[in-house]
Amino acid sequence: MGWPYSADDLLAGPRGRRMCWSLAMPRTRDLVLDGPCWLRVRHGGKADPAGLASELAAAVALTDLDQIAAATAEIALLAALAEAVDAAMYWQGPDAEDEALKAPEVAAGLVPVAQALSAAPAARWWSSPMTPDCQRYVQHVSSDGEDDPPHLSGAAANLTRWKSDTVEDERQARKRPSNPAANWSGHWWSSPALSSLVSTTRSLPGLGAVGLALVEDSSGWTDARCWPLAPRAGSRIYEIFGPGDWAELVARYPLDVTRSRRHDWWRVTGWSGRWLIPDFTAVTVDYDAVHLSVIGYLTAAGRALPVGDARTMLAGWDPDQTWWLSDVLSGSGSGERWVSENDEPLGWNPAPESGTQRAPSTSASYPAADGGIEPAR
Repeated sequence: MGWPYSADDLLAGPRGRRMCWSLAMPRTRDLVLDGPCWLRVRHGGKADPAGLASELAAAVALTDLDQIAAATAEIALLAALAEAVDAAMYWQGPDAEDEALKAPEVAAGLVPVAQALSAAPAARWWSSPMTPDCQRYVQHVSSDGEDDPPHLSGAAANLTRWKSDTVEDERQARKRPSNPAANWSGHWWSSPALSSLVSTTRSLPGLGAVGLALVEDSSGWTDARCWPLAPRAGSRIYEIFGPGDWAELVARYPLDVTRSRRHDWWRVTGWSGRWLIPDFTAVTVDYDAVHLSVIGYLTAAGRALPVGDARTMLAGWDPDQTWWLSDVLSGSGSGERWVSENDEPLGWNPAPESGTQRAPSTSASYPAADGGIEPAR
């Protein structure tokens, strides 16, 4: 998709709409949420889209769009983005705000916000490829203070187990009702989650890793260590800049997960046909990692995207997250402890520490990346 991206791009997906909504809310929240139409939505009812659009337009008119468009600090827009990411839940239907924002006339009211956002220098990195020189692995620290460094070997074995578990889950799902509206839930993600593979996000000035702040349906972690990792020069990275890139990845390496995803994803999208995700064991033939840009996330996540006569959905994959499918990473420094004293996504600060930290575990030593990463789509 690249830069610049358009207002239509941002407003095509539920997460992009929620991002623009969140950006307009801080100074106008009461005006919008306490209006009679939005108040009805908040209490579980339905409201006339024209009324919702009118109340939203009044709030957007009070939003400082010039300030948004002029934002330069890379971290400046992350609070609103984090709210949109945290509200993503793919085992249930859209929440009240997401449902209301689906109406075309309501979404149209966010066009001025989306236009300002697409012009903001602070959002330019949202459409950038994976940056090899500032990748961080986020290790959440347990209540007993234990935090193990990432294991940087064994990706092939981890993927083999992931494929086996996914296929077995799909086989077991044959016992579930075929009716997509049945009260049933299961695996709902399309990333290689629970595979023991390493994933990273970039660091930003003032934030140890994007992965500290941008987490879908976050669990309230307040203590983490950010480990700097570097990919081997020449690593092959598949880049997702928009819905087409995700659909192409699935089309090239399809894995049918209809039975195991049917009920959850129908509640999100209303699609009752076949569902596909990438077979990440097949992806490794051509790529070492898959990176989801922020703009790729905002425009693709939570949508039923066509792949032939089937559909796919990007779910359970955080913005700017890179999943590493091959053993191409090495440690490039000690882990830095970050703590948060509140529930705010940007409430993270470096923690004073003493002593040394263990290095990431790897069975091979690779030189740090020197800009020779090969992005691919």
